[in-house]
Amino acid sequence: MSDATKVTVPGDNRLAGLNVGRRTSFFGRLPIVRDLRIAVGWQKAMLVVGLVITAFFLLVAIFAPVIAPYGYSQIRGDDGTAFPTQAPPSAEHIWGTTVGGFDVFSRVVWGARTAVIAIIVAVILSIFIGVFLGLVSGYFGGWIDRVLVVIADAIYSFPSLLLAILMAIMISGGQSSLWGGILASGISITVVYIPQYFRTIRAEVMRIKGSAYVESAKVVGASTWRIMTSHLLRNSTRTLPVILTLNSSEAILTLAGLGFLGFGIEPTAAAEWGYDLNRAVADVTAGIWWTAVFPGLAIVLIVLGITLVGESLNDLADPRLRARKSAGEVIGSIEDTSVEPKVEPSADNELANELMAAEHHDTTGKEPGNE
Repeated sequence: MSDATKVTVPGDNRLAGLNVGRRTSFFGRLPIVRDLRIAVGWQKAMLVVGLVITAFFLLVAIFAPVIAPYGYSQIRGDDGTAFPTQAPPSAEHIWGTTVGGFDVFSRVVWGARTAVIAIIVAVILSIFIGVFLGLVSGYFGGWIDRVLVVIADAIYSFPSLLLAILMAIMISGGQSSLWGGILASGISITVVYIPQYFRTIRAEVMRIKGSAYVESAKVVGASTWRIMTSHLLRNSTRTLPVILTLNSSEAILTLAGLGFLGFGIEPTAAAEWGYDLNRAVADVTAGIWWTAVFPGLAIVLIVLGITLVGESLNDLADPRLRARKSAGEVIGSIEDTSVEPKVEPSADNELANELMAAEHHDTTGKEPGNE
C-alpha cells in the first residue's frame, strides 16, 4: 500500500501496524492461531493459559516412554527387587508408590497418553457422524430431517455416564484392555455428543442452502455431493472448534468416571487416572495422600486447560462478545468513540481537537484563543 492511500490519525501511530491489504499465510489462517491474534484482555490470557496447559499434556503423552522412569504396570526394579507398597515420595519414587506397588509418577505420565487417545477417538467419531448427518438433514429436509431431529432429541435424555457404563459392559464385560476401555468411552461420548454436531451443522446448512452461490452451483449443474462438500460444508463448520474442545474435556471426565467406578481399563493394560483414584480412596483415610493427589491434579489440570481454550474460542466466535474490542481500543479512547453528547473527547486525541476547532471557527469566525 502506497503512502498516498494510507489511513492515518494525527498523533496516533497504532494504525501503522495494521496488516491491511497483506495476505495472511496459511499458518495465520489456522483457527487457534487466528483467534490468538485477535484475542485481547482476559480472552487472550485464558486462551494462552489453556493452550500452554494442553500443549504440556500433549508433550507428556507423546514422550511418556522417555519421561516415565518405569512402565505403567512395572512393580519390580531392574534388579528384580519389588517396589515397596504405599511408599512416600523419595529419590527412587519421586511421587511415591500405590498400594499395588506401582510408581505414581510413572502411572500419571502414562495416563496422559491414555487420556489423549480417548479424546482423539471420541472426538473423531462424533465429528464425522454428526457432521454427515447434519449435512444430510439440513440439505434434504423432509421426513429425513424430522426423523433425525426426533432421534437427536431422544438421545439427550440419556445420562452420558450411564450410557458409558452400558457401553463398557456391552463391549468388554466391564473389565477391558486399553482399546476396549477407550472404545467404550469413545462410543459413549460419540452417541451423546453426535446431536450437538448434528444440530450445529444442520442449522448452518439450513441457513446458507438458499444463498446465491448455492443456487448458482445448482444452475450450472453441480452434483449434490459437490454442493454439500464444497459449498455447504466449508461454510458451516466455523463453530466446530468450540464444540470440539468442550467435548474433549467431557471425554476425559467420562473415561475417569468409568475407571473410578471399576468399568475402565485394567491396570496391567494401561495407566488410567480414574482407576488410580479408585484405588486411592482407602489410602486417603489412612493419611496416604500422594496416591490420590497427583492423579486427581492431572485430571483437573487437563480439563481446566481444554475448557479454557473452549471458552475463549466461544467468546471469540460470538460477535457480541468479540465486540469487547471496541473502536476505542483500536484508534482512541472510549470517550473518543462515545455517542453520548455530554462525553468530551480526551485531550490527547489531536484529530478530535482539530475537528472541534474547525467547527468553532466556522460558527464564530474567530480562531480559538482569540475570543
